[in-house]
This record gives sequence, C-alpha cells and structure tokens, in this order.
Amino acid sequence: MSTRNMASSSSGYWEDLRKQARQLENELDLKLVSFSKLCTSYSSGNNGLGISQDEVQSDSVGSLHDNLMVAMPTEIEQLLSKLTAINDKMAEFTAGALPHNAGLMHTLQRHRDILQDYTNEFHKTKTNFFSLREREDLLGSVHRDIESYKSGSGVNNRRSELFLKEHEHLRSSDRLIDNAISIAMATKENMTFQRGILKSIQTRVTTLANRFPAINGLIQKINLRKRRDSLILGTVIGVCTILLLLYTFH
Repeated sequence: MSTRNMASSSSGYWEDLRKQARQLENELDLKLVSFSKLCTSYSSGNNGLGISQDEVQSDSVGSLHDNLMVAMPTEIEQLLSKLTAINDKMAEFTAGALPHNAGLMHTLQRHRDILQDYTNEFHKTKTNFFSLREREDLLGSVHRDIESYKSGSGVNNRRSELFLKEHEHLRSSDRLIDNAISIAMATKENMTFQRGILKSIQTRVTTLANRFPAINGLIQKINLRKRRDSLILGTVIGVCTILLLLYTFH
C-alpha cells in the first residue's frame, strides 16, 4: 500500500472515531438534560405529571418514575463507558501518529474535557437526587404520621393542629431549599458556559503562540528591554537623589 493510501486510511479511521465521539456526546447531552429534569420533577413533588408525591408513590405512575430513575443512570453510565473507550482509541491513534500533530492533540484534549464535564455533571446530579429523595422520604414519613394521628384523634385535636403547623413549616423549608438548589444549578450552568469561553480563548492563544514562535521571542525581548530601561531609570533617579541630598546637606 502506498504512503498516500496509508495516510488516507489513517485519516478515515480518525474521522470515524471523531464521528462516534460526537454522536455519543450528543446522546449524553440529551440524557443528562432528561435526567436532570427527572430529578427536579421528583423534588418538586409532582414528578412533572401534576400528581402529588403521595399519590405518585401509591400507583403505577410512581412505579414508572422509579423505573426511569433506575434505568436512566444505567444508560448514562454505559454511554460514558463507550465514550471513554472511544477517547482511549483516539489517544492510541494520536500517540502512534508520525509526525505528532498538534491539531490531533488539541481535538483529543477537547473530547477529553467534554467527557470529564459530562462525568462530573452526572455524578453531581445523581448525588443531589439521592439527597432530595432521602429528604422527601423523611417528609413523607412525617406527613403519614400526622395523617394517622389525625384519623385516630379528630381534626380539632390541639396536638394534631400543632403537628400540622410543624408540617407546614417543614414544607416551607423544603420549598426554600428547592429554590436555593435551582439558583445554584443556574449559577453552575452559567459558570460552566463562562469556563468554556475562557478555555476556548486560552486554546486559541496557545495555538497562535505555537504557530508563531517568533512572536514569543519578540515579546521576551521587549520585556527584557523594558526591565533594562526600568533598571537604568531607577539607577539614574537614585544617583540624582543621592547627589541632591549631598548638595543639600553640604
């Protein structure tokens, strides 16, 4: 096989890996958005279907929601594993490429950054969901205890009213926590977007510096000359000050 055919084959293999990586990244992005919405709907108490949490837990809709909460993380983990395998293949191809291509390394690093971001986002969303579910289970247990007490002692019982007030306080605290979590998630998304912009700017500057090494040398010479001029100017000012002081005292 000629050198041109080998290069063409290698290029086709690399593009195929990139195509698979982009496809998996798109699927992961959609899955993570759906998973985040599912977790948020669970915490809001209606699971996105306009049904109260107690009702959802007692019928087939609750079972469907629980099944989704089990199946979706598994699917996301499988997609992350596939994307990791593709990145490993791209790393092997880049390591074996001669001569080493800065463009390939940059592309590989960008895919690695995307994989890391998706992995961190998945684990954070999953952790938040388990925390929210524990809190919902605790509040649901308190609510059931209150309802059981009401049914046994009468609605007008003083102690029952105190339990109801305490329950309302807990629900209010729950809503405040949900609002705080929503604000934190929005802030996180904004910071992630800004980080992407800064990373893109840094990458472009690094690429420009690598393409034009003479610019780096020129900048270093300018900086050296500025430091030399500053040193000379400081020395002259110091000597003049000393002479002025000697003249003043004598």
